[in-house]
Amino acid sequence: MLDSYLYVSVAVLLINRHGSDIIHGEKAAKNSMLYMASVQNKHGHICGGFLIAEDFVVTAAHCDNENLTHVVLGSHNLNDHHEKIEIKKSIKFENYRNVQYGDDIMLLKLSRKVQLDRTARIIQLPHAEIKLQENEVCQVAGWGFTENYTLPNELRVVNVLVIQHQICKENWPDLPNKVICAGGYRTNKGFCQRDSGGPLVCNGFAVGVVSFNKNLNCKYPDVPNVYTDISKYRQWIDKILRGVI
Repeated sequence: MLDSYLYVSVAVLLINRHGSDIIHGEKAAKNSMLYMASVQNKHGHICGGFLIAEDFVVTAAHCDNENLTHVVLGSHNLNDHHEKIEIKKSIKFENYRNVQYGDDIMLLKLSRKVQLDRTARIIQLPHAEIKLQENEVCQVAGWGFTENYTLPNELRVVNVLVIQHQICKENWPDLPNKVICAGGYRTNKGFCQRDSGGPLVCNGFAVGVVSFNKNLNCKYPDVPNVYTDISKYRQWIDKILRGVI
């Protein structure tokens, strides 16, 4: 079981979490990450997400606690003109219970297809299980709190290093299965509140979904950031895209 401090942290995370954002990153280059989606409710940005088909966005399952209504595509700056599309259906992985038990992945069926052009693109998923190398450089991006606890409207991105699973397990004794760890440990770079659901991108593929860190603690280095391993859910995703589920 998680030690008391971490367990309380995760328990609070389940109640108060609003996604995560980027610590010690930089502004993403314009038109560089056109697959990124801002997943929103009537109050605005809640979580990150990413476009994997003309009418499907991937995000984290725990984001569904926030009464999601629509996604915003095609804009690095949320104050600029952008494409707003209503969410038709949310499909969480069937075994998902809450963040601490893993399976933190959800597909959002959009009310209409996105026009793929200079403002919106699809990102590819790994075709099979992946074997990331320790210290492999990947990227995570999102909107929201920075190291200064400000909420910029411009998309920010940071490079993070993949962390060996055993090291991650030592820092998270109850680490869920089917996860990837990268950033947030022995570094001042990672994600924080308000970017859950965004992609971990390695070699041009979306390999992970931002899931959790130690809640309300973005003073890295601390414990590894944890992502859902997309390759373990590829068959499930493919069934949804084909309309089987």
